[in-house]
Amino acid sequence: MALYPAAADAEKISFNQINRNTGHRIRYLRVDAETGEEVAKEDIVKGYAVDKDTYLEVTKEELENIALDSTRTIEVDEFVHREEIDPRYLIRPYYLRPDGKVGHDAFAVIRETIRDMDMVAIGRVVLTTREHIIALEPLDKGLVGTLLRYPYEVRSEREYFEDIEDVKLTKDMLDLAGHIVNKKSAHFEPEKFEDHYEAALAELISQKRAGRSITAKAKPAAGNVVDLMEALRRSVGQEQQTSKGSKKPKKTAAGQKEMLLPIAGKQPARETAAKKPKTRRKSA
Repeated sequence: MALYPAAADAEKISFNQINRNTGHRIRYLRVDAETGEEVAKEDIVKGYAVDKDTYLEVTKEELENIALDSTRTIEVDEFVHREEIDPRYLIRPYYLRPDGKVGHDAFAVIRETIRDMDMVAIGRVVLTTREHIIALEPLDKGLVGTLLRYPYEVRSEREYFEDIEDVKLTKDMLDLAGHIVNKKSAHFEPEKFEDHYEAALAELISQKRAGRSITAKAKPAAGNVVDLMEALRRSVGQEQQTSKGSKKPKKTAAGQKEMLLPIAGKQPARETAAKKPKTRRKSA
């Protein structure tokens, strides 16, 4: 079985840190946090933090002793329905195909069986000495294998959702929201996605290489938090007025006002986090 990454970030623009005065790249030194002295590469080992100032040294040899050897096989343990896989467990996709001329029959049998039964094969694979859980499903003539997270890697939603208020929704509110959803309904077409920041970076670099000056673009003014229901009512009212008149409705850009939601990051409460038992130690 041959396995290939199905996604990559290599095409994204990346930067190096340089010295503004000389144009040379910056090189970082490995120094002792307490003495400030540079440490030779051969004297640097891994350490597990037992507490704030105490570390348990773990040697390269000890890690090699527990490392799993890759058998270049995927051990399938069970078959599940695709809809049962929680999307929070999905990590990254890989393409799988038979390795050489051997195994094409077995590969095709598994591929077509799970395709016909609408199932996903759950198995285990070793990549770079670590064992990973992988979900296999058919795609065209091959398979897509998606690495899955272990349960200890997925945070509980209760830490973030417990403060959400229970709201009694009226039919009027649901009808308004449903109207907007129907108006914006579309098919999933990822080729329409545009990375605006990546495009802006490419334009910035192009302008600088051409020796042109860079002018700052006007930023949208920060407004107050929008009352979503009032915005929905305004949107529907404007649409109805337009439909009664002779003028054609104005086109709206993606992310129009009635669907803008303010976002602010929030960490779980300290009390809640403290109560949650620690189920697994950090990896060395």
